[in-house]
Amino acid sequence: MSKKIWITGASSGIGKSLALKFANSGWTVAISARRENLLQELTKKNSNIFSFPLDVKNAKSTEKVFQNIIEEFKSLDICVFCTGIHDPDAEKNLNAEKIREIMETNFFGTLNCIIAVNNYFKEKKSGHISIVSSVAGYRGLPAASGYCASKSALSSLAESLYFDFKRHNVRVSLISPGFIKTPMTDKNKFPMPMIKSPEFAAEKMFIGLTKKNVFEIHFPIAFTMMMKLLKIMPNWLFFLIVKKGMKTIKY
Repeated sequence: MSKKIWITGASSGIGKSLALKFANSGWTVAISARRENLLQELTKKNSNIFSFPLDVKNAKSTEKVFQNIIEEFKSLDICVFCTGIHDPDAEKNLNAEKIREIMETNFFGTLNCIIAVNNYFKEKKSGHISIVSSVAGYRGLPAASGYCASKSALSSLAESLYFDFKRHNVRVSLISPGFIKTPMTDKNKFPMPMIKSPEFAAEKMFIGLTKKNVFEIHFPIAFTMMMKLLKIMPNWLFFLIVKKGMKTIKY
């Protein structure tokens, strides 16, 4: 019997590549996103992929979709909550409406998904919930006031949930990618160091989710280790380095 996974944010970017990676590896894959037409394209590419359209901002719909997945799949082994949006121009100008939308999608949308699967995994006493954050959650960065805040919140959420779910033998992991070429990062107007393909991200995530037992899956290592160094730097040094970088990229 094949193992089963639910991936949100699967219509493009990392989520799409991850769905194909798991499906090509013999897993049965439930995919969710708002754009149903893009989900249908994926189901046509692989018979192991099944579409469950969803706007994660709607808590009731999220619960309903999860129940539909369980009814069809009968069981679930892993959930990867990958939904995310970013708008650099709006965030740079402190657009409250846009930042609220980012928080509602990235953080509360993911929270809705976790709440939907909460009782199922705790009663099952096995399984794996993985939350896709970003190295942007390590520290506040320019033109990313909403995005960094949402990802920082997700990272802290994952750390807290790790303890809560471990008591029920359920694994919680955090995924922190660096720059990955997706429709979202295409909006960035600056050079993105060590940017990788979504296929690269999917491969690293697949290995981390299925072959390793670590809390944080982060990549590419050379870049994420530099970001981790920034995370522990004194504020004065961090601000100095970022200020010089902003001059270089003409922020």
